[in-house]
Amino acid sequence: MATLRGPTAEKRSVLDRFKLLAAAGFDGVEVMSAQDQAEVLAARDATKLEIPSVCVSTHWAKPLTDPSAEVRAVGLEGLRQGLRDAKAYNSKSVLLVPGKVTKTVSYADAYDRSREEIAKAVPLAASLGVIIAIENVWNQFLLSPLEAVSYVDSFKSPWVQWHFDAGNIVNTGFPEQWIRTLGKRIVQVHVKEFNRKVRDTRGPSAGFEADLFDGDADWPAVMAALDEIHYSGWIIAEQYRLPAMVDDGEWLKHLSRKLDALISA
Repeated sequence: MATLRGPTAEKRSVLDRFKLLAAAGFDGVEVMSAQDQAEVLAARDATKLEIPSVCVSTHWAKPLTDPSAEVRAVGLEGLRQGLRDAKAYNSKSVLLVPGKVTKTVSYADAYDRSREEIAKAVPLAASLGVIIAIENVWNQFLLSPLEAVSYVDSFKSPWVQWHFDAGNIVNTGFPEQWIRTLGKRIVQVHVKEFNRKVRDTRGPSAGFEADLFDGDADWPAVMAALDEIHYSGWIIAEQYRLPAMVDDGEWLKHLSRKLDALISA
């Protein structure tokens, strides 16, 4: 499963993007919220791709941790729209970045504000049967697996869980350790590579510029940990695109083969 991004992808219709993914051997696709539902549903039905996850489109621009109540309200409505889209697509969960800590947003404020706003959306999530899945990203927030567990559990609801991104952990820790700590709270998994040597040479974000298996994620350990917690959900590729692969179809087939090797190892 993957998302198709990049300059050529932006010029394609939703249907054309779905067709490329299906031709490359993917079984599903993670989509952004707030798209034309009818167009997405038509593409899904035409290609038989599943849509198990919807990414909330507003969580970076209108974070739930913003000092402005008006901004937070827009972010909350974005989350609610993501939940409604997920219901329409028969998706299991929405991917939500809960907020971010900045020079002007303290850790404590981020914690309290994000919990308050997410709690407002839990009744809708429950009524629709869609899980709000919190993702770990480079947002200076929820920086350890123990804190992630405490945060999720504080909602006391099965409708708030975790969307685990393996690659985002490699910069500061070990994905397999997070997996064992989070356990059954993990409802979706992102696969992404990270190379610490490239990071040390060219800066933190450059660490993601590595092909799958060409970085420092211990994928056998990651998959073993997922087996230990009896994870049976989707493996979603969110992977750096090799510059040499300018053709969308070529790139997606390459990525599909990599994922097949990961899953079958």
